[in-house]
Formats: sequence, structure tokens, C-alpha cells
Amino acid sequence: MTEREFRFGVVVGRTPSGTGWAGLARRAEELGYDTLLVPDTRNTLAPFPALAAAAAATTTLHVGTYVLSVPNRTPGLVAWESETLQQLSDGRFELGLGGGRPGAENDAAAVGADFGTPGERLNRVADVIDAVSKLDRPPRVLVAAGRPKMLRLAAERADTVAMGLAPKTTEPELARTVEALRAAAGDRAADLELHLNLAAVAADPSEFPAYLERMVGGDPREMAERGAISLLTGSPERIADTLCRRREEFHVSYLGVNGQFMEQFAEVIEVLKK
Repeated sequence: MTEREFRFGVVVGRTPSGTGWAGLARRAEELGYDTLLVPDTRNTLAPFPALAAAAAATTTLHVGTYVLSVPNRTPGLVAWESETLQQLSDGRFELGLGGGRPGAENDAAAVGADFGTPGERLNRVADVIDAVSKLDRPPRVLVAAGRPKMLRLAAERADTVAMGLAPKTTEPELARTVEALRAAAGDRAADLELHLNLAAVAADPSEFPAYLERMVGGDPREMAERGAISLLTGSPERIADTLCRRREEFHVSYLGVNGQFMEQFAEVIEVLKK
């Protein structure tokens, strides 16, 4: 099977101003990123207007939700917003969906939505995919999945599957998840794009900032030494080699990176795009 070309996304939640947001989007495009990804939390910018502004400031950069918490909006509303953003971005919008991260029930309550049971949220993801699939110009759909039922839905319906794995996950655990996903996908396996999010990139674990411990739920230095897939260390060339091997072994070709490390990871992108 021919290996997929790498794609690179940068995940950013906010900037202090509209001018800063537009500048960040242009910088991501300049550095070679393929997508600008915005989370769906009450602590970040509202994704659809933020992505519309980013698309207006750029020409080739794709923009995407990473990921919409589906309880917060009806399927019809998501389809309407997606159709609008597809038109305004000239087809550069990618819709990321998820059943809700830990703590997302508080966001749902804040916007007056019913968070629902895991089964109801699973069904809501399927309903949103149904709604956007009927658009004249449907966007590419990413589904964030970690648990068996969501992995199965993603295998059957998504264009891209974001591996919903804990930051401390190691390669053997990644291998098991990918194996289960591809088995569920059957004939679709070769068509699925697999995505992993990177929490941090550094030349050496000692360079990881202190705040990262809260983000990854542990000491990032120790996690990196144990082989956590979300933390990459070494020279750009060494990191590029690691990602090429993971693409070959685990079929992961789409990498997202924490926006705090956008500049550092751009050096890896430069190596991989040579």
C-alpha cells in the first residue's frame, strides 16, 4: 500500500486580539502547516467564527474543529454552520467531532444543552455525520475516538480518525488501538487517515515547560523517557525519523501539535517536506 503523505495541524485556542489571531493563522500557513485546529471549550474561542476569521486571513490553510463537543449543538445547526464555513473558506473547512472530553458536561450546562449518556452522545455523532453528508459540498469529517463503540463508528463513517488516547500512551498501546480500528474498518481501512495529537516537542525533555505537567497529567520528562507518543524529543531529523517509522508501522500520517510548540515543530515539518 502506498503511504499517505503527511499532513500537519496546529491546535490553538485563542489569542489576545483579532489582529493576533489573523497573524497566527498566516504564520501557520507560512510554516507549512496544513490545518489550523480550534478546540470546542468555554475557555477557548468559539470555533466557527474563529475559523472563519482564520480562513479569511489565509489562502491555502485548511481550518477545522478539534473537536466539536456534539451535545452543544443540534445536528442541523452544525450542518448549517459547516455549510457556511465551507463556502466562506472556498472548501477549506474540516469538521472534527467528538462525544465530549472529560469535563465537557460543564460546557454543555453553560450553553443550556443536555450532555446526555455515552450512548446518546455516540448517536449524536452519527446524526451530525448524517446531516453534513447531505450538504452540496460536505466537509471532510474527523471523529475523535478512543473507546470501542466510538472507534467502530469512526471506522465506518469518518474520513479521518483522531486517536483519543491518553498523553502517556506508548507505542504498543497505539498499535493495539490501530489494529482494532483497522479491523472494524474492513475494506475502508486503506481509505482512513489516522491522526495523533502531540502535546509537546523539544530538543531535550529538560526543556519541557512546567505548565505541561497539568496538561498531560504527569511529569512530562518521565513520560517521555517511558516512550509516551504525545511527547517528541531530539533533533528535527530524529523526530522526523520517528514519525516516518510510525507512519509505516501504525499508518499515522496526520499530526497535530499544541500551538505553544508551533515554531519548534515547524523545523520537523521542513525536514519531512524535503
